[in-house]
Amino acid sequence: MKFPVILLAILHTHAGLITQMNDQTLIETTCRSTSNFQLCLSTLLANPLSATADVAELALIIVDAVKAKTETALSGIEELKWLHPELTDALGQCSNSYKAVLKADVPEAVAALTRGVPKFAEFGMVDAAWEAEICEGSFERVAESPLSELNRDIHDLAVVAAGIIKNLL
Repeated sequence: MKFPVILLAILHTHAGLITQMNDQTLIETTCRSTSNFQLCLSTLLANPLSATADVAELALIIVDAVKAKTETALSGIEELKWLHPELTDALGQCSNSYKAVLKADVPEAVAALTRGVPKFAEFGMVDAAWEAEICEGSFERVAESPLSELNRDIHDLAVVAAGIIKNLL
């Protein structure tokens, strides 16, 4: 009578591996539909919630990554204002841009994905990418942007989020 127990254990393990492979396949398939496969894949695989997520939940994970990077940028902006007062105007523009991302774009995307209205989520992420470009552009006449890497990260994550959201349209 040990045979059925062993068989059940093997089948359970096998089913778990198949589910894990299907989840990995969904993540890879979803990321292939974005403009930056590697960024999408690394961001999603870094979050344990992605293992059991559907496409809308994968989009929410990337939107959350946009939010986290934007919060990092805002913290850096405040520090840079003290270190580089000559960049106050450009940093102020960046601060305004990133506050808009946190107060409007991210909440709009989360609410829209939660309600099942992906078009509005896409608008929010497209705007978040645009806000990163505005921030970067605010340094054109002043100096080299001390936020270039963060601006690029936020832009690219927002574009990836928009790419995932397009799968839901």
